[in-house]
Amino acid sequence: MESVYSVKKSSFNEWFARHNGLAFHGWVFHSGMLFLDTDKWWKKGEVRRRPHEGLDFCFYRTDGQISAIDGGTNIPVMYAGEILNIGGDFLGKSLYIGHGICDEKGNRLCTIYGHTKPIHDVGVGKVLNEGDVIAVVADERAHTTKIPPHLHVSAVWLPLSFPCKKLDWKILGNSSAATLVNPLDFITS
Repeated sequence: MESVYSVKKSSFNEWFARHNGLAFHGWVFHSGMLFLDTDKWWKKGEVRRRPHEGLDFCFYRTDGQISAIDGGTNIPVMYAGEILNIGGDFLGKSLYIGHGICDEKGNRLCTIYGHTKPIHDVGVGKVLNEGDVIAVVADERAHTTKIPPHLHVSAVWLPLSFPCKKLDWKILGNSSAATLVNPLDFITS
């Protein structure tokens, strides 16, 4: 699928494979894992309260088999940028990263990595290079929620004036200034 944005696609998949030492041949997405899906992929037959605001990365193809990521899997950042905020989510922490990429309206691209455990030197204001490891997949609460460890990634266009220190899931879901977009549009296949 060709990106609808004139942004160089991220080598996220290559960085993911390299940082985790995997013979990675692509992601496997089930119903409910993709952008705007309404199903709960971890509970067959149930639906989400609102459409999914990103992607859930859990299953991937290797040499002839399908595997799942686990707690402790390294998470690379899609593009160079700066950590704008770190906040809690129901399975770990979410990292909000602002990138030096703007759309034709002057909005900045931000990516959000959810259900993580940030690495020790990551904090608000840290400047990152594309592919830097920012966190690992969290699994502390997965056993109580019955949701397998996975990485949630969202992409959003935000005005440069948006108060980034207040970024969180509630604001992103309710702000008319935030335009959520499909993260797959920014990742090479």
